[in-house]
Amino acid sequence: MSQLNYLEKLLDGVEVEWTALGNEHAVEIANSGRKPVKAALRVAGETPYYGANNIQDYVDGYTHDGEFVLIAEDGSASLENYSIQYTTGRFWANNHVHVVRGKEVINTRYLYHYLCIVNFVPFLSGGGRAKLTKGKLVDIPLPIPCPDNPEKSLAIQAEIVRILDAFTAMTAELTAELTAELNMRKKQYNYYRDQLLSFEEGDVEWKTLGEVAKIQRGASPRPIAKFITDDDGGVPWIKIGDTETGSKYVEKTAQKITKEGAKKSRVLNKGDFIISNSMSFGRPYILNIRGAIHDGWASVSEFGDKLNSDFLYHYLSSQNVQNYWVSKINSGSVSNLNADIIKTLPIPIPCPDNLEKSLAEQARIASILDKFDTLTTSLQEGLPREIELRQKQYEYYRDMLLSFPKSHSDEAA
Repeated sequence: MSQLNYLEKLLDGVEVEWTALGNEHAVEIANSGRKPVKAALRVAGETPYYGANNIQDYVDGYTHDGEFVLIAEDGSASLENYSIQYTTGRFWANNHVHVVRGKEVINTRYLYHYLCIVNFVPFLSGGGRAKLTKGKLVDIPLPIPCPDNPEKSLAIQAEIVRILDAFTAMTAELTAELTAELNMRKKQYNYYRDQLLSFEEGDVEWKTLGEVAKIQRGASPRPIAKFITDDDGGVPWIKIGDTETGSKYVEKTAQKITKEGAKKSRVLNKGDFIISNSMSFGRPYILNIRGAIHDGWASVSEFGDKLNSDFLYHYLSSQNVQNYWVSKINSGSVSNLNADIIKTLPIPIPCPDNLEKSLAEQARIASILDKFDTLTTSLQEGLPREIELRQKQYEYYRDMLLSFPKSHSDEAA
């Protein structure tokens, strides 16, 4: 039997009674035990201290013990995707969450899953910091399947919980597996990169980067706002925000500057390198576009006759080079990676007496590392997509299982 047919059979002919969270026979509101404590006055311990959106701290003592659902009273990070938390055991609740749990006819975990689909916006009051008062909390509708048969009702609720928890567990397991795989691939890439870029004495000739390439600092036309343009003839203006973690290329920019502004900047060609010299300093990128760089970048160009660009990229990304940048900055009075430091970086040139053979060996090393890098990048990009897919699958079945029709009498009320 398919999952869909099974769900249809599970809910086929099931009557539903709509009640509200204020129904004391169905729901306990345990707000009286809440106790806010300022961070400076909290005693460190192992008990989770809950706020509106998540665990804020771990403290000694507790306010509640058992299975509960926490509903943001105010301060939810999102009003459309309202903050609902599930907890069991001992915990401490501050006054920014309502503390509720099911009683005789409501499974608390079922209550949690149902509240995750509730539109809370109509029940909120206040302006910038919307608030869910207890007076509105008690009006939130709650469906009870098979109200005349409590045993069957709880069985249906338990089965709904089992199905939805299975999707939740599947998502968590997949996330853990993909994250472990990603970390392994990163370590594997780093290992082979360091091995392939470690050379025995005599295998390579060491040159400084300044000897085999042109190193320059970027420049910013002032005031920059004067030179920003939307014209098709504008020159791409390359900023830190135009780079992507895990990518070795700059493909496009969010802004362009005028040709006049480009003359006051540093214009680079496709295939040139840029290296960040302040924020996240030392991170290299290859340009896949022609563009202008500001003084937060340094450029590396005119190296093609001696260096393969992919080989150079992997070498500049290696931990040894990152350590070199740190040592140079820490040993001097400068706080950024300037062009003079970049010029001093030792670069290995394999097979120095045979240029053709040297470039071929660089390309061979780069090809191996590119394969590991591509695999790592695909995993890194695929992880959020897989998680999003599983989350949408969970939400689809959750909505199917918990979107009960209202009777005409309920709608009239």
